[in-house]
Amino acid sequence: MRERWFGASGRRVPEIAVEGEDDIPLEGALVLDGVEDVSRLEQAHAEGVPVVVRAATAEAVGAALARPEVACVLVPPEKRELRDLDLRRLKYG
Repeated sequence: MRERWFGASGRRVPEIAVEGEDDIPLEGALVLDGVEDVSRLEQAHAEGVPVVVRAATAEAVGAALARPEVACVLVPPEKRELRDLDLRRLKYG
């Protein structure tokens, strides 16, 4: 399981987690439904605020993890198979 730094908290978390099942602390984090608002991502990262993105497709997970500001991607429980994505295959074919 690959992990990322959770903002400036000093904690590492799984880069892909199942929402409501995995222990990802959302209090104090910026939680978004996509990565379109780049200025919010960059600002949160600069301030040390963890960025968490919700995603329900492989493409959305890939887009979120392509952003260095994103600490964790939350997938819905009914899409838990996304937690096992081969990110190298997704990116490089």
